[in-house]
Amino acid sequence: MRQSLNFQDGNGMADRTLNSFYRKKISCGNAYGAVDSTLKDLNLSTVCREARCPNRSECFTDGTATFLIMGPRCTRDCRYCSVEKGAPLPLDKSEPERVAEAVRRLKLGYVVITSTTRDDLEDGGLNHFVRTVKAVKTANPGSGIEVLTPDFKGNTGRLKALFDAGISVFNHNIEVVKELFPVYRPQGSYQTSIELLKEASELGRRYGVPVKSGLMVGLGESFEQIKATFRDLKESGVEIITVGQYLRPTRFHPAPVKVYNQKDYLTLKKLAEKIGFKKAVIGPFVRSSYRAHEIRREVQD
Repeated sequence: MRQSLNFQDGNGMADRTLNSFYRKKISCGNAYGAVDSTLKDLNLSTVCREARCPNRSECFTDGTATFLIMGPRCTRDCRYCSVEKGAPLPLDKSEPERVAEAVRRLKLGYVVITSTTRDDLEDGGLNHFVRTVKAVKTANPGSGIEVLTPDFKGNTGRLKALFDAGISVFNHNIEVVKELFPVYRPQGSYQTSIELLKEASELGRRYGVPVKSGLMVGLGESFEQIKATFRDLKESGVEIITVGQYLRPTRFHPAPVKVYNQKDYLTLKKLAEKIGFKKAVIGPFVRSSYRAHEIRREVQD
């Protein structure tokens, strides 16, 4: 069975192009059900569902999931995102242990932990990340852990604690080119994200932990703007980069400005390799945590 992703613009061109080019096979086997039931039983969220990721069926079937901590509500209103917005709930102090239990039940060898943005918290939720990583490592000492973090409002004084907790990869997405931040990420800051990646890279070199970042394309950026973003990320110390097509999650979200084709992705991949990234994963359905365990292994090897 194949799923069509429906998009619309003024003349229907994006709708027709995306429906013909962007299709994903849906599979709901036993592994999918095991992940789904475990998440429901432990009252856990995943960014796979909350952000309507097109890869969620594939990843669930593969027995993997990206855990979404600190509640389902985000304090920011990025225009491309479908995660619920609004006043967040207080942090759930038992959540780290429930994530650890889910990892144990599902026998996950590699875990991705991300979160909503919590500007209401003094540290942006950094300490809750640390507690969650520690809980997972304690219950599952053999599991690798990748964190996909918000910008913590630039308050990164305790960032070292996250590396001390035993992470395998540090990931923070730049999401869009600098020029599009005011349009799509008005509450974010390009420079804050770059500074976070620089600090994480310095720690990563000491701990042997690669730093990763991701970018969406199709929102109106130019090739030169992508090139400038790639260079900024490389200069900040990013070793792994992911690039994928923006697919609006609902008809209430902005429509893609451009649909990239395979030739476009090949051009971007060659550019990323020329700039010097250790690993560049670029394609229509690529998302920051997609095949994360395989990418980490390839970089490690």
